Amino acid sequence: MEIDAFTIDHFQVSRYGRPDRLAQFPDFSAFIRYTAQMKPKLIVTGACGVIAQRVIPGLSHHFELTLLDVRSTDFYGNQVSGVRHVDLLDPDRTAYRALFRGHDALLHCGFLRPTGGGGAGTGHGPDRFETELGNVRMTWNVMQACVEADVRRAVIVSSNHAGDFYEPLIHSGDVFGVTPEMAPASDNYYGWAKISYEALGLLMAIGRQNDGKVLENVQLRIGAPRDNVMDSIEVGDITRMRRELGAYISARDEVQLIEKSITTPDIRNEYGVPFQIFYGISGNSTRFWDISNAKRVIGYEPEDDSIVLFRDQIARITARG
Repeated sequence: MEIDAFTIDHFQVSRYGRPDRLAQFPDFSAFIRYTAQMKPKLIVTGACGVIAQRVIPGLSHHFELTLLDVRSTDFYGNQVSGVRHVDLLDPDRTAYRALFRGHDALLHCGFLRPTGGGGAGTGHGPDRFETELGNVRMTWNVMQACVEADVRRAVIVSSNHAGDFYEPLIHSGDVFGVTPEMAPASDNYYGWAKISYEALGLLMAIGRQNDGKVLENVQLRIGAPRDNVMDSIEVGDITRMRRELGAYISARDEVQLIEKSITTPDIRNEYGVPFQIFYGISGNSTRFWDISNAKRVIGYEPEDDSIVLFRDQIARITARG
């Protein structure tokens, strides 16, 4: 059995122990067979939130999960079992660093909600800035805890709102679409915070701030992870319909994207830095965000298309009176 040195160092050995652990096995093939029976260990922050709760059932088939949150109930007030109560805004990482040890990867879904309301794509005024600054601090805390606890890879839930500036230009026909390679640009503090996540992720992947210790990093600009995304669109609102159809991601496509972002051995970019930004949408025929790099780098193959799933809603919205 032949396997390249990068894969050995960055996938199998790094996931399951030190290289000297190989000495316990008669040959590398035996080590591979042993590790194939084990699930990688994944730590999930914001585990009671909407994003995490949507993907945890699917991810549990691929990973051994450790769930962290500051609460124990989901958005609807239902109890979530197995959640460890942790305040990741606490700058004292010794309070939770031990929980990160022994894990192969992090999925960061943690989100500090603004006290005055407002969600994705909103964020105006000094109070919202302070809230989003807290989210940036939390993201730095968890990434730094990964570095200190020898977690190799972080997958961070960013957002399509990191490119909100471009959307009016898309709808007016002045811009065809948005790619991960384009400069991030937002017109609200929520999107600004996601851009900050991505900048921190690149910094961590380069490694110069941690004595050369690298934290591999994938930033997922999630689109519209809601199966009721079309319900509130009024008849005739074609612009919003097009937007939501383009942004939609199904639960199974979201699970696949996350799973492959974690398990793909080599995520180095063209400069050799283990850092990627992927748009998190399904294979929507109306998409205006580019998923070609996710298909190329990690083999993402979305199974769903919003115009098929929501054909009845499309008929309702486009009906002529």
